[in-house]
Amino acid sequence: MLGRGLTDTAAELTAHGLPRRAMGLWETTTIGPFTIAAVPAVDALGDPQVSWTVEADGTRVIHLGDTMHHGYWWRAAHRYGPFDAVLTPINGPTVCFPHCQPPSPYPSALDARHAAVAARLLQARTAIPIHDDGFHAEGFYTTRPDELARFLDAATGEPYEVPAPGRGEELSL
Repeated sequence: MLGRGLTDTAAELTAHGLPRRAMGLWETTTIGPFTIAAVPAVDALGDPQVSWTVEADGTRVIHLGDTMHHGYWWRAAHRYGPFDAVLTPINGPTVCFPHCQPPSPYPSALDARHAAVAARLLQARTAIPIHDDGFHAEGFYTTRPDELARFLDAATGEPYEVPAPGRGEELSL
């Protein structure tokens, strides 16, 4: 299993002889059969965020990471889409960190409803919800229960598929 911190991950990549390099926003690079692009993203804390597109053998995927709803979706779809799959956070956490006072009542990353729209704007064929049962620290990083059910409801009628909830399924993109 890869290390949990950025330093650990970088050390493990180096130990395994895997290349790594800094990339600018909208920059594309090719590593073996993979074409990778760094797409701008936004979070409510003002920290730099990046979503990643990966393409190989004609299959295109975008991983949104910890982003909130923003206007880069259309540009990403025009430059790199349509996408066979979008991995989108759906947990919509509110945060109350000491360095972010007073706290905002708005989600710092996509909630279920915003994630459903983002997948459509990115022209996804399949939307894969992530972060639905992840980290929660009462008073600091608060997620709502049942975000997966809310996402499935919000995705009803959308032009993309949502795989049946479960772990360890193989998807055919």
